[in-house]
Amino acid sequence: LGYAEGRFSGFVFPGDTLTARSTVIGLREASAGDSGIVYVRSEGLNQRGETVLSYVRWVLVQKRDAGAPAPAAQVPELAKAVPADTLELTRLDLAGYDFALAGSPERFGDYPVGRRIAHPSGMTVEEACHMTATRLYQNTARVHFDQHRMAASRFKRRLVYGGHVISLARALSFEGLANACRILAINGGRHVAPCFAGDTVFAWSEVLDRAELGPRSGALRLRTVAVKNRDSAEFPDRGPDGAYDPAVILDLDYWALMPA
Repeated sequence: LGYAEGRFSGFVFPGDTLTARSTVIGLREASAGDSGIVYVRSEGLNQRGETVLSYVRWVLVQKRDAGAPAPAAQVPELAKAVPADTLELTRLDLAGYDFALAGSPERFGDYPVGRRIAHPSGMTVEEACHMTATRLYQNTARVHFDQHRMAASRFKRRLVYGGHVISLARALSFEGLANACRILAINGGRHVAPCFAGDTVFAWSEVLDRAELGPRSGALRLRTVAVKNRDSAEFPDRGPDGAYDPAVILDLDYWALMPA
């Protein structure tokens, strides 16, 4: 359902062996009473025990016994953003960065706070493509694969995995953010609405903040919004009442590295 405090704290190379561990840090019952929101902090470690990734996420989990009383709610306090001065840049040297090969001359100084970018391309999601991608993420949740079971759900069909939607939004953002060469941190994110095969995904981004990281680079705090079946140039977003436009499926806040 959502993310916070995502930190990419190291590099991963071919040949590395990764393991993961998760800790439940909070939970609360959902309004329907038959499920609950579970807050989990997960860490990814390499073969030397070094943390290369850590983040918090919250997921909807069905109760084993729908009528069982819920434990007292425990909702963790989470940072609104990863502080810019804690972003990890170890072993990163942009001295030889080639803007021509990257496909765009725009660099850190070309992105003022408040700039909005409509990424022009769209990508239609197909059943086979999203299922293959979800397998590669090693996600085996039946809601993404089992049409027999999902036919009896309120959606009547398989859901596209949220991680796949994030991947599509990041790929589409290349047109307009071609030199945002590395994701440094995920400040927060929310899967606003479901995506299904047949939907066409578009995205737009907004610069929320900037941080100079040195003479050759800076970090842009970006908000990327993925929408379905709507042109990104319309910038579908929240309305005056705070409710999202029905086209919005993802709202992601993150720090990206940009050469200066």
